[in-house]
Amino acid sequence: MEVTGKIQKIDETKTFGAKGFKKREVVILTNEQYPQPIMVEFIQDKCDLLDNYKAGQDVKISINLRGREWTSPQGEVKYFNSVQGWKIEALSNGPSSNVPPIDASDAFEAANDLNDSDPDDLPF
Repeated sequence: MEVTGKIQKIDETKTFGAKGFKKREVVILTNEQYPQPIMVEFIQDKCDLLDNYKAGQDVKISINLRGREWTSPQGEVKYFNSVQGWKIEALSNGPSSNVPPIDASDAFEAANDLNDSDPDDLPF
């Protein structure tokens, strides 16, 4: 799955527990009719993927949805979801080269050699 939008915020990498679990969160605002702020977490070695990005950039993030079940000491069962990123790409804000766009009328030549006497000239 993928989510696209503009980076709103990138947190610093946080480390948890004795084993050094690492997590870094980024919030992007989606490009939809009703934009949504989506928090995506990058974990362990994927935290470094965010080093080259900053707030305001348009990006596409490849994600996995994760869910887990938790039972409280009182026996109540709760469910939690998370959005984990595993790849991030910058989206260009325009043409990536200095080549001007081609007008559609210039892209193709008109076919002036059609044979009007043979209405069934399909190649198959």
